[in-house]
Amino acid sequence: MRTYETIFIVHPETTGDAYQQLLDRYKEILVQQNAVIHKIEEWGVRRLAYALAKQTKGAYVLAIFDCLPDALTEFERRLRLDEGILKYQSVHLEKYVPAEAQAQPAAGAGEAPAAESSADEVEEAGEEEEED
Repeated sequence: MRTYETIFIVHPETTGDAYQQLLDRYKEILVQQNAVIHKIEEWGVRRLAYALAKQTKGAYVLAIFDCLPDALTEFERRLRLDEGILKYQSVHLEKYVPAEAQAQPAAGAGEAPAAESSADEVEEAGEEEEED
């Protein structure tokens, strides 16, 4: 299985129970395709950079899940056919790392020793050159 991240924009007039049913429907589609859902995050209604289907706002939803490529194809097909979805984009992730793990970097990993030079050392070097 591969890890994918999909962001889709829901029509802004889809609110309340209809919005929740839409999210539940897409969660169910992923479950039917034997996907493992890591996270479904609702970002709320935001202004769009440009109008989509004559709409200037949309509700953003982020989904991170593991599935086979065929399952992603079916998921995207259903997103494309749904009139309540303005736009979507899926990206293959190399590896899903939860936010908690990202906050704690490995000790000493990727740290290069910093070259420390003070302003006094620089001034002293400049004075020595002038004396010669």
